Amino acid sequence: MEQRIGSNSQPLKGEPVTGAGFDPAFIPGLTGPAAQGKAEDAEPTAEKAESAEAEGSSAPADSVPEAEAAGSEEESAEEGGPVFEAADRRARIVADRRGVRLALDAEECEFTWPEIAAVETETARFGKRFTVTVHTPDRRWYPIEIEAASRARFAEWDASMDAVLDAYFESE
Repeated sequence: MEQRIGSNSQPLKGEPVTGAGFDPAFIPGLTGPAAQGKAEDAEPTAEKAESAEAEGSSAPADSVPEAEAAGSEEESAEEGGPVFEAADRRARIVADRRGVRLALDAEECEFTWPEIAAVETETARFGKRFTVTVHTPDRRWYPIEIEAASRARFAEWDASMDAVLDAYFESE
């Protein structure tokens, strides 16, 4: 019996190879083949990077979103009203007048109050984990767990979360 190694179908030399089988980032109708724009786009990107470094504008441009984020957090604190905030070494939950923000490691998501169908809190029967689950109207849920220093914090966090939900969440 004869055994072959490799593919029998080789692409024609004149036509470019496209499709998801050859380029995992290719989505028909949304993206073009990756090979078409690589050579043309490489030089302008390098020139833009060099000009940005020469002007020194890259550092202030990067710090602008951080300044806006800090300003928006200060606005929520200045407005008053109840705020729930809990964090551990990996996760963070903030609920205030703007909505609920969840963060786990480098991933973050934010839900405004109209986007939320329900917020559920749960404490572990054993251990020191406090779970907050945000439910959306399209039947998706986003749970996050915070590890408490002691089980005594659960009552404090539960009362604080209830105060925020009573103040901002409108059940219809």
